[in-house]
Amino acid sequence: MAKKQKIQVEVKQPQIQEKEIAVKTAPVVEQPKQTMVMETPKPKKKKWEIKDRVYMMQSHKKPLSFMLKSQNIFWFDEEKGYERELKYCKNQRTCFVDEMKGEHRLDHIIFRNGMLLVPKNEVTLQQLLSLYHPSKGLVYYEFQAKEKAIDEIGILEMEIDAMNLAQSLDIDLAEAIMRTEIGSDVSKMSSKEIKRDLLIFAKTNPSLFLELANDDNVHLRNIGIRAVEAGIITLSTDQRTFTWTSNNRKLMNVPFDEHPYSALAAWFKTDEGMEVFSSIEKRLK
Repeated sequence: MAKKQKIQVEVKQPQIQEKEIAVKTAPVVEQPKQTMVMETPKPKKKKWEIKDRVYMMQSHKKPLSFMLKSQNIFWFDEEKGYERELKYCKNQRTCFVDEMKGEHRLDHIIFRNGMLLVPKNEVTLQQLLSLYHPSKGLVYYEFQAKEKAIDEIGILEMEIDAMNLAQSLDIDLAEAIMRTEIGSDVSKMSSKEIKRDLLIFAKTNPSLFLELANDDNVHLRNIGIRAVEAGIITLSTDQRTFTWTSNNRKLMNVPFDEHPYSALAAWFKTDEGMEVFSSIEKRLK
């Protein structure tokens, strides 16, 4: 038999290039993280609304004719950091003197019967009066129909609330409120007269009426006044002391520099005063 020959097979290991080794063994260098800086967006300027505008004088006594200053006036520009001269010239597209080009043909700004109507095509004059003129808010104001309507709605709603409350009030509280308006004469009025005058008061001055109707002291003060008028309690001539009329026993001293009936109303809220108040109410009925 033939001898088996051993066959040696050389397995060549793949040669790794030095460059590859260097890449594999090189230390990993971390790239610094880049932080994103977010810029705060600048607020957009309010777009100018093209419309007719009306300007009214502040004074109640409005002259037939009033000329508003239209030159040698200045407005501080916060962006530029200095005062800029203003002038109204009909032949210019701006009211800033430093932006004007060519000849300056000055024009007048005149209010007639306390009012100035500026049509929508006169944007330069509108912007001067609405944005830059130093007399705005002092000599004149821009009439805003929407704002006036909102104010009027608020007043009407207040009147409705006051009238409804006046209609539902009992006669004692109605008398107390009317006493603050007409004084002791309310004692001579009938309940219908008091109710009528209360409704008129609620309509003409709803804000004050609602304030008085929600003030506890108004009712307490009225009880004190009625008690003195009925002779249940007595207020001394110097208006410093309240006493029982029947036995002259002192109820309370009025603090210095305080209205006697306001002080009595506050005293009615104390423990001792509540008992006296309850007794007075029963005697008044």
